[in-house]
Amino acid sequence: MSDLTFHAGPRALERIRTHGLRAADIAVVPAAAGGPKGLLFRALDGWLFGSWFPTAPRERILIGSSIGAWRMAAACQRDPAKAFTRLGELYSGQRYTSTKPSQQQIDEVVQGLLREFVRGHEDDIVAHPHYRLQVLAVRGKRALAAPGHRHAELRGFAAAALHNLFSRDKLALLMDRVVIGDRRADAPWLSDAFDRFDTHFAPLTQDNLAASLLASGTLPMLMQPVRDIPGAPPGHYWDGGIIDYNLALPYARIAEREPGAIVLYPHFSEHIVPGWLDKAMPWRRAARGPNRGWLDNVLVVAPSREFLGKLPRGKIIDRSDFQFYGLNHDARIQAWHRAMDEGERLRDAFAAFVEKPDVGQIRPL
Repeated sequence: MSDLTFHAGPRALERIRTHGLRAADIAVVPAAAGGPKGLLFRALDGWLFGSWFPTAPRERILIGSSIGAWRMAAACQRDPAKAFTRLGELYSGQRYTSTKPSQQQIDEVVQGLLREFVRGHEDDIVAHPHYRLQVLAVRGKRALAAPGHRHAELRGFAAAALHNLFSRDKLALLMDRVVIGDRRADAPWLSDAFDRFDTHFAPLTQDNLAASLLASGTLPMLMQPVRDIPGAPPGHYWDGGIIDYNLALPYARIAEREPGAIVLYPHFSEHIVPGWLDKAMPWRRAARGPNRGWLDNVLVVAPSREFLGKLPRGKIIDRSDFQFYGLNHDARIQAWHRAMDEGERLRDAFAAFVEKPDVGQIRPL
């Protein structure tokens, strides 16, 4: 059995059947939220951005929320393979003095991680000659506009969960999508309205890079909201994955300008879940909903069940490992490193597919 599975929309499948999978056709790379899950792609990410994409330089939109935004920031650095390795080391190396660390301690650890990650690479990330980074974050409004204390924030997110249970459109009453991105990007497929969320756009600069990446990964209740990102609308910001967990975006619009363009999506699951609050609602998955046509030009590559079964604890690494290993940080770090090393098989499987595409391996999204 293959370590990697392939899932494609009809337009992407036809392009690959006719031309193979070519770097020159990849116009967009999305990267999902999901915390440690994203580290599984360390080797694959390094190969994509360090070896494959440089064979066909072109403008590419790299868009992510939370750990996905951090991964795409690594892709924009001068030595992406080295940057992905450093991100894996920094993220896995988090240590806390309690099994229930305070907001202040989590903020200090994560802010230190990000400072180390971007220091000296700011210009690489915001001014890459080919890549156009787009960082997704959430800005609260109404009950979440400026919660004055933790209980007010708890009430606000409880209200958000109830609104979302009714519909994603209702969730838009309590939060906005904010895209902090490369001002050079020519992406009307994203900038033209496509859902009920008010979407604001702000330029990504050296001055707001760290704050934007922090906001994109700021977990509600566990971390303090990021306030007033320079150059972005004023307000309180949280994890972009709350709205855009797996980035269910209108990618098919890209075909209006570039019919052969493919969206390459290395993802930890074959399913694309719109928002973090939708995880327990399988009927909300993007390929099953009314907007399933958005994915016509998307190719999802995901680890197979057989591959995941060989990882530590027989599953993908995730935030539950913090509780499972408790204060035995060395054991958790060792397990995460093993998972990242196992991810080299994902890289090798993808490189083999590029060398000799087998459309028989591709399943519909």
